[in-house]
Amino acid sequence: MSKKGKTVQGDLIFGIHPIIELLKAKRRKLITLYTTKIKPKAFSKIEELIPKHVPIQYVSRDVLTKMVNGGDHQGFVAWVQAFPFRKKVFDPQKHTFLLMLDGIQDVGNLGAILRSAYCVGVDGIIITKKQSAPLNSTTIKASAGLAEHLEIYVSPSAQATAQELKQAGYNLNLASFDGKDATIVQYDKPVCLVIGGEGAGISPAVYKYGQQVTLPQRTADISYNASVAAGILLFLVSQKIKQSYA
Repeated sequence: MSKKGKTVQGDLIFGIHPIIELLKAKRRKLITLYTTKIKPKAFSKIEELIPKHVPIQYVSRDVLTKMVNGGDHQGFVAWVQAFPFRKKVFDPQKHTFLLMLDGIQDVGNLGAILRSAYCVGVDGIIITKKQSAPLNSTTIKASAGLAEHLEIYVSPSAQATAQELKQAGYNLNLASFDGKDATIVQYDKPVCLVIGGEGAGISPAVYKYGQQVTLPQRTADISYNASVAAGILLFLVSQKIKQSYA
């Protein structure tokens, strides 16, 4: 997008909760807010959080829909600064509970997983650069905007990052079909839960860096949705950690 003839780098996000959470997080700047000429009912919730200098552009719903390629904008689209990804991998002394996503390709799944990660108190997220869904407006929307509060590092290689985490002292627990019962495993801090992609699962080269854990299920020929499995495991690990370090 351009502003007064100058190119402004940033992202479009849409929806009530993503914009509210962005404003609450205060990590990246809201450049312009676009909404309908007849103000939506939720306008007051956003208006009270918007800094005074932020321009508001009033357009039709059709314009908003075109801006987000048909996404469910709920009457709000925002042009914001680019997401502040971490430059370095995490510190085990400061970030004791990590989640590494190795090849999650569906933006809806990625957003749902980020939402669960925030809810259970994960300190940091690692996503792989290749064969992974982007952290775009649809992902942010699927996370209900909670991705705005998370520390996220983009890994160039799942194997290289797993090795780095292991050397730093993290205990890696890898979700698989052939691991130990995840409900009885001990999870020691600093801990990193690793979830693989929807089809391929975790990269084979990563398995040597941690123990495999498996969610019990009815029969071996079925499986949980990736975001559901991640949510269950995240909650389970968070509770086990609380019990062990209470």
